[in-house]
Amino acid sequence: MSKTLILGAGLSALFILLALVSLVWTPFDHTTLDIPGKLQTPGGTHLLGTDHLGRDIFSMIMVGARTSIAVALVALGIGLCFGIPLGLVAAMHRGGWLDELIMRGNDIVFAFPLLVMAILITAVFGPSATNAIIAFGIFNIPVFARVTRGGALPLWEREFILAARVAGKTRAHISVEHILPNVLNLLIVQGTIQFALGIQVEAALSFVGLGVQPPTPSLGRMLADAQTMVGFAPHLAIFPGLAIIGIVLGLNLLGDGLRDALDPRLQRRRG
Repeated sequence: MSKTLILGAGLSALFILLALVSLVWTPFDHTTLDIPGKLQTPGGTHLLGTDHLGRDIFSMIMVGARTSIAVALVALGIGLCFGIPLGLVAAMHRGGWLDELIMRGNDIVFAFPLLVMAILITAVFGPSATNAIIAFGIFNIPVFARVTRGGALPLWEREFILAARVAGKTRAHISVEHILPNVLNLLIVQGTIQFALGIQVEAALSFVGLGVQPPTPSLGRMLADAQTMVGFAPHLAIFPGLAIIGIVLGLNLLGDGLRDALDPRLQRRRG
């Protein structure tokens, strides 16, 4: 097992564990205001200090990580549920009108930069976690459709697929039974990348006020709130920023490690 995979899995597991623990316990109630205790520096009772309203920063980071992970995970699920079937169907009908329709639909979605599309959707329908999920979920669909189609097309020319067709199996049956298991490694790696990207998107939307709304903590909004206080209370920005970097770095390293572990060509080179 590579060091990249171990480090990525460790970092990812740490933040996911913090997010899960926040469901049942946090050091302090993240909704409780303590104005006399505001802007405390790290250490003592509050491990990472308090914000401008006296809320415990470590507790808010735990809940904020949970929020970011939940938004990214649900959006990832939307992309997988719709993108994989579309990619399989497109590969089944390579060069046909259905393939062209699916791929041109993907091109239309890709014509809009991710953040621009997310801002448009949340601006029209209102800022909320649900609309952030919908925005990123829509973007994920063509991503997984392309990855699935790209991985499936070469497989349709392989001998074991030709044998399955000769045996009388339908294209749909072959896609589910033979094609999908052979592109899972590509989908797993792409899933970790999209998961990390989803956390960045949620933080960016919350930073501009279009993501998760108060009183639910968000790492992006914590950074936005800290903008005017960085000069005299830098910890307000440092710790949420490090949390975002840690989650995204962990998932990216995990994706790189999984790619190396699941790609047989890389394994043969190492051998």
